[in-house]
Amino acid sequence: MSLVALATDGPVTTITLNRPDKRNAMSDALLDAIGAVFRAPPEGTRVIVIHGAGGHYCSGLDLSEQQHRNTEEAVYHSRGWHAALDRIQFGGLPVVSAMTGAVIGGGLELATATHVRIAEPSVRFQLPEGRRGIFVGGGASVRVGRILGADRMTEMMLTGRSYGAEEGLRLGLAHELVGDGEALARAQALALQIAGNAPLSNYMMIQGLARIADMPREDGFFTESLAAAITMSSPDALEGLKAFLEKRPPRFR
Repeated sequence: MSLVALATDGPVTTITLNRPDKRNAMSDALLDAIGAVFRAPPEGTRVIVIHGAGGHYCSGLDLSEQQHRNTEEAVYHSRGWHAALDRIQFGGLPVVSAMTGAVIGGGLELATATHVRIAEPSVRFQLPEGRRGIFVGGGASVRVGRILGADRMTEMMLTGRSYGAEEGLRLGLAHELVGDGEALARAQALALQIAGNAPLSNYMMIQGLARIADMPREDGFFTESLAAAITMSSPDALEGLKAFLEKRPPRFR
């Protein structure tokens, strides 16, 4: 059985995590399979959707497959996660998560590496590492920490508290809450909408905004000016303006 299933519909490719018997727990092999799609997306793909089979997005690190690692090996393992999730966040393609059920530990790290997150009422967000005697290693201290703030994330990890979909929406872990069974269709519809944007604009949003957030104020302003100048002088910007004036949909490259 393939660890991921792929389905491409026009400019949108959907990745389905396919370990339903494990609530799509993240093994090294599954992470590698996801990474392989981002290294070489199907031709014509402009947006990617990620969701999980069997009612769960991802229940985190597959602890049943974890072996004891010495300090050096543990650092390399964590850095491998960072590289894989950076490829999702900064690979150049917008990524939409259709979240159901468990979004726990490494599953939350995966979700927060994506750019748009849609949640069903069944979603549960949790960082249970304290109960396992471990610490987050896939980027949560940065990605989740910047959404929640260090104080809220510390409380979440210390207590192992589980947040539901509505609480996650309020906290910023989800961007939109839909009904039962609606997340995938909504994610794919949004992905198709995003695919209709100018590719360079999408790319600049993905590459620029998260990095600008890390910069001092004046550096952020200067970087914004560079990104604006590059996009505004592109052929797609001229087409977008022309389409607006002619009251028609734009025809981007």
